[in-house]
Amino acid sequence: MLVAFSVAPSGSGRADASVHDAVAAAVTVVRESGLPNRTTSMFTEIEGEWDEVFDVVKRATEAVLPFGSRVSLVLKADIRPGYSGELDAKVERLEAAIDGEG
Repeated sequence: MLVAFSVAPSGSGRADASVHDAVAAAVTVVRESGLPNRTTSMFTEIEGEWDEVFDVVKRATEAVLPFGSRVSLVLKADIRPGYSGELDAKVERLEAAIDGEG
């Protein structure tokens, strides 16, 4: 399965409303998990089996808790049994279609 998620604190008390320290704590958990992952400006994507992916999302969310009075979590999942390597393969198929190779 693929999961795209965004986790951030609110009520951080920072004058600039920045959440990069909290997001860095979450992304560190994801990267240390050993699961395939990618972080963009808005979301982190992670690939693996249901239990392992959601364990990482839970731990990443917990890593953000100390940075504010509450935490917001947004999730989107693509559950496709029998497939792996889709973190890159989906993008490769899209690019091939754009190039007229699909």
